Amino acid sequence: MEPPAEQLQAFTRYCLCDVHIKQLQLDELYAVLRGVKDGEISEANALKRLEPAHLWVWTAIDPVSKLLLVLEVGPRTVAMAQRVVHQVVGVLAPGCAPAWLSDGFKGYLPAIVGHFGWWVHPERRQDKGPWPKPRWMPLPGLLYAQVIKQYRRKRMVGVKHRVVFGTMDAIEQVLSVCGWKINTAFVER
Repeated sequence: MEPPAEQLQAFTRYCLCDVHIKQLQLDELYAVLRGVKDGEISEANALKRLEPAHLWVWTAIDPVSKLLLVLEVGPRTVAMAQRVVHQVVGVLAPGCAPAWLSDGFKGYLPAIVGHFGWWVHPERRQDKGPWPKPRWMPLPGLLYAQVIKQYRRKRMVGVKHRVVFGTMDAIEQVLSVCGWKINTAFVER
């Protein structure tokens, strides 16, 4: 006899809450039809079929424990990136701010800063005139790095690392505990 769906959801919420992690890898992968692999349809035809559906598999994983924190299917949009990051933040322990590692997808930046940011009121530069508007800024300890892959003729020819928030030293310090460098290898496997 299987437990009711409500009990499974409650058990899942209980198991995945207050998670303490040091780093987190995010990625989104597009779905490939089985017919392409079997040679029944061409890759171009498969992409035409997938394009309107926009089926992407979104994942977030702790590479140290291999704990899969989020698994979602949806379009490759900023809104979906925000949804994934929101779900990750929902299972993190209060005050836990891991080092975020992702590819260069632009949707992760506003999603991460939206959860790990604060309002900053800039100082007034002149004695008279309007006060400067407050700005939403990332928290001082936020670490976020991207792995940017460069392709030429559908072949990867290079990889660059970009530190978006924090410093390279701070990110390397978090990763050096495991002997790693900036990558998204675990989430892409």
